Amino acid sequence: MLSVAIIARDEERHIGACLASISGLAHETVVLLDQRSRDRTAAIATAYGARVVVEPWRGFAAQRNRAMELCTTPWVLFLDADERLSTALYHEIAQWLQSPQHRSASPVGYWIPRYNIFFGQTLRGGGWYPDHQLRLLRRGYAHYPQTQLVHEQAVLNGPSGYLYEHIWHHNIDTLGEFWQKQTRYALAEARIAYHQGQRARWRTFLGGPVREFWRRYVRLGGWRDGWLGLFLCASLAWFEVVRTGFLRLIQL
Repeated sequence: MLSVAIIARDEERHIGACLASISGLAHETVVLLDQRSRDRTAAIATAYGARVVVEPWRGFAAQRNRAMELCTTPWVLFLDADERLSTALYHEIAQWLQSPQHRSASPVGYWIPRYNIFFGQTLRGGGWYPDHQLRLLRRGYAHYPQTQLVHEQAVLNGPSGYLYEHIWHHNIDTLGEFWQKQTRYALAEARIAYHQGQRARWRTFLGGPVREFWRRYVRLGGWRDGWLGLFLCASLAWFEVVRTGFLRLIQL
């Protein structure tokens, strides 16, 4: 059997479409809602039949671990509120649930490819595709290390496998949303770097963004997404400067 787990805060814009995309697939849906949420996320989730649990925010990794604790089935599929299952992935998971494979202890987690949509455009390069996410997890065989402040990824006690169909990720719609999100990531990454013993050096202000732009635009094919790819790769290069600046401030 399968649970779907979603951690959320103020996601009334997305949560309905997310829940609609998994309707009828899982034994249960658990929405772990940040108690700071102030919009209609809880009401919408409840209307779709989800079990809503409101608790304090612990951090991304700790929140995902708590969501797994709240689930009652052997397998948990994690989705973010701004993600949807493609129709093909819905049917792939449904068929997997009917197979004996899902009842075995091998694999204990599955990677799922993801399409990222920025400003209405589905990206092909820059590291945003295929963007495999480890989201289908066997309870008791997976956990999220709480040292991961952002971009948290489960650690498995066993082998992993791959699904073929896609999650749709409605990543960014507005420039302001993009800038705020990347600023938060830059600060969190600076804190992680500091605790790992890294220190900002003046040459990093130049070398970091140059390497990031080259990696995303050239090596990872960001050029394939036209002007949007150029903008995104240049922006993430700039946020290397921001991250280094935050690190410099932290270490003072």
